[in-house]
Amino acid sequence: MSAKRKKESDQPELPIEGATPAPVQKKPAKKSAATNGNGATHVLAEDVAAAIAHIPFDPRKSDGGLHRRVDRGFLEYASYVIRDRAIPHLADGLKPVQRRILWALHQNDDGRFIKVANVVGDTMKYHPHGDAAIGDALVVLANKRYLIERQGNFGNIFTGDPAAAPRYIECRLTELARGELFDDEITEFVPSYDGRNREPVTLPCRLPLTLMLGAEGIAVGLAARILPHNFPELLQAQIAILKKQPFKCLPDFATGGLMDARDYQDGKGSVKVRAKIKIRDESTVVIKEIPPATTTDSLIASVEDAARKGKLKVKSINDFTSEEVEIEIKCPPGVDAGKMVDALHAFTDCEVTIASHIVVIRANRPVEMTVSEVLAENTEQLVQLLRRQLELKRKKLEDELHFRTLERIFIEERIYKGIEKCKTNEAVVAAVHEGFKPFRRQMYRDLGDADVEKLLAVRIRRISLFDIQRHREETDRVKADLEQTRKNLKGLTQYAIAHLEALIEKYGPQYPRLTTKSSRHDDIDAKEVAFKAFKVAYDRESGYVGYKVNGEEFKVECTKFDRILLVFRDGTYKVTELPEKFFVGPELFYCGLPERDRVFTCAYTNRNASFLKRFTFGGTILNKAYSCIPEKSRILFFAPDTPPTLYVRYKPAPHQKVSQQTCSPADIEVKGPKTRGRQVSIKDISSVTGEPTRGWDEKATTTKLLFA
Repeated sequence: MSAKRKKESDQPELPIEGATPAPVQKKPAKKSAATNGNGATHVLAEDVAAAIAHIPFDPRKSDGGLHRRVDRGFLEYASYVIRDRAIPHLADGLKPVQRRILWALHQNDDGRFIKVANVVGDTMKYHPHGDAAIGDALVVLANKRYLIERQGNFGNIFTGDPAAAPRYIECRLTELARGELFDDEITEFVPSYDGRNREPVTLPCRLPLTLMLGAEGIAVGLAARILPHNFPELLQAQIAILKKQPFKCLPDFATGGLMDARDYQDGKGSVKVRAKIKIRDESTVVIKEIPPATTTDSLIASVEDAARKGKLKVKSINDFTSEEVEIEIKCPPGVDAGKMVDALHAFTDCEVTIASHIVVIRANRPVEMTVSEVLAENTEQLVQLLRRQLELKRKKLEDELHFRTLERIFIEERIYKGIEKCKTNEAVVAAVHEGFKPFRRQMYRDLGDADVEKLLAVRIRRISLFDIQRHREETDRVKADLEQTRKNLKGLTQYAIAHLEALIEKYGPQYPRLTTKSSRHDDIDAKEVAFKAFKVAYDRESGYVGYKVNGEEFKVECTKFDRILLVFRDGTYKVTELPEKFFVGPELFYCGLPERDRVFTCAYTNRNASFLKRFTFGGTILNKAYSCIPEKSRILFFAPDTPPTLYVRYKPAPHQKVSQQTCSPADIEVKGPKTRGRQVSIKDISSVTGEPTRGWDEKATTTKLLFA
């Protein structure tokens, strides 16, 4: 085969219209998830790109270049949103906008408050997404109280009121942030988006900020929700990690509340948080703390909505919230305050469930982790940062001690006198080197050219006023400091524990736990605490039954969760959901609440005789029709429970001597709804009632029925 023919044969053949395409031989898919030692998983972006590159291309469907360009553009966009906008970094627990805000504050920090508008402007040198996003992020970060000190109106986390305009409010770094977030000597920098400035990749943070601050973020196909935790408790957990002891950390919310964390599962589950409600008196309850992700306005709106739906009854709601939450709820007459508390938890935002999903950026990739894994990583990072700082400090102290020794020898031994006759710089340097040769044993290392330059920069005034005693005291202090630094490097774990204990002692009282931990919340049955806010009535003229019917019959008080039992004259019955306005016709005989074990008394008649029975309905299927009497019968009397006496009147008939009788239903045993019952009489019955009817002859001799 010629080279030309071979080259043409190597090209893929275009499919012929109408022909069956040959099957594409696919390579085995590369795994797109990696697992670390802790069991966390992350998606490899390069694997996704490689997989997309191997997707078979059909020229009939789209242009190949455009197809690949869209795929690459989407991957780049998804990667950017995940890594550079929505998800916090494990190293410092910050999203990029938060890190840039803190870096701008650090660059301009002089201990005084700075206008937020100025901070926003400085942050825009590093963050390319506009001033509004930066200002909002700064307010959120400041309201988390750990890193930014506020002055002015930064909004209200309880009421949801917004902050004042950036030109009116001021902020500065807290002492905690200054001491634990920044160290320019060990910070890794990259150029800013326009190349004019440098910004940190991550801050050398010695705090577990990921869990301190918490975070929420939604990226492309990925979402994170990290709940905030209590600062001193996190530090105690880090100490436990260093001591190889067990620990447990639970969330802590700025709004307070009562927390049930049975299902937290080390950050992979959820927590239930309730508002803290106090009973002021028999008819008044006061909400003092609210769950996170709610405000007083949203909480009041949920109470009003529940009241409109008939789930609870409220007389009035008053919001007195300012620096602390205080929502006063008045109960209507007849409503107990204790039941109101349960109803608020069951039907309003006074109880919320918050899911936790810890996703962070580690090694430039999104990773799902647990609280324990995050704390272990933060603790390891703390130890390494302390090691780097101690090594830098040791190097500085060794350099200082070396130069102090050189300075003492240079002045005490008058080596500077030997350079007076030198006429060139080379000769001066050589004279200094020659002068130090007899004192090599007193020096910590060989004399370098940089050391000579520093010695030659010593001013004559300093030489003339040199105090040997003071110099020795300062040298001894440096030696002691150097010795302590070397000791700390050898016992790095103990040094880290001491560092954490000092932070707890200093900042622990400033950041007490706000959310009260509870072993569990008592489960509330919504049906039991629901208020009977509905009254179901029946209008026989129109044939409608429901809580929006203006009728005079039955008037059953019920809750939103109740169902209604309807019994008709022909003996059919069914259980329905609470009707608003439901047409049943004029033959409804009974309307009430279905009670599985409640005893009902029923008298009915057919063509041959009349019967009386007592029974319980038992279980029923919703909206399914049943019958409690035989076919072609009709109900004469139907009532719940057992009347003490029933009054039976017969229709007039020739030669009939007895026109009325009484009976005692209690003499009949209780059975199911299908039971026939006991025969009352073969006479035609006019009426069966629980009370004597009009025309009942009290003076006449009334015989008592004997059941067959």
